[in-house]
Amino acid sequence: MESDLFPNAGTPPADNSRRSFMKQAGGIVGLVLAPPLVSQAERLTAFSKVIQGATDITLRVNGKAHSVRVEPRVTLLDALRERLDLTGTKKGCDHGQCGACTVHVNGQRTLSCLTLAVMSQGKEITTIEGLTQGEQLHPMQAAFIKHDGFQCGYCTPGQIMSGVACVQEGHASTDAQAREWMSGNLCRCGAYPNILAAVRDVAGKA
Repeated sequence: MESDLFPNAGTPPADNSRRSFMKQAGGIVGLVLAPPLVSQAERLTAFSKVIQGATDITLRVNGKAHSVRVEPRVTLLDALRERLDLTGTKKGCDHGQCGACTVHVNGQRTLSCLTLAVMSQGKEITTIEGLTQGEQLHPMQAAFIKHDGFQCGYCTPGQIMSGVACVQEGHASTDAQAREWMSGNLCRCGAYPNILAAVRDVAGKA
């Protein structure tokens, strides 16, 4: 009875075989025309420039030239701390979010954890160690002591370097302005009022 109602139930459509054939033929043609995976990888490699191995570079830090041997992936932060023993610059988040690694490059505040050492050649780099003149503290360093602008002290070098740049840039004319332009430097101890007081003190005397 069921076969009477659906006479073609057991027989596939006539075009089904043609459709299957076309799909199979298309797949075979695609495989034939597709480039081998190895040659494709070789072509991509030919267009990529890979730099490997350590390289001798010269970094001018705090007025002195230093020859260091680093791999291309080494950051300026690691070169300063591990190659030149300038450990005043701190490694905080290592993602450019806390500001603890702030240094000056050609007079501009720079996050050294996001800067490659090889890209810093030929530039004037100043770290927290380079602010002092012999035994004489920089006015910003003295102001941080005067206003007790630190607690644990870990973020202090970056705060001071940013504070110096903030004043030099003319971005410390008001409390609100100084807060805005110092907002990239974080203090987990929460010494912000004292840090602000130190920056504004120096800005008032500049």
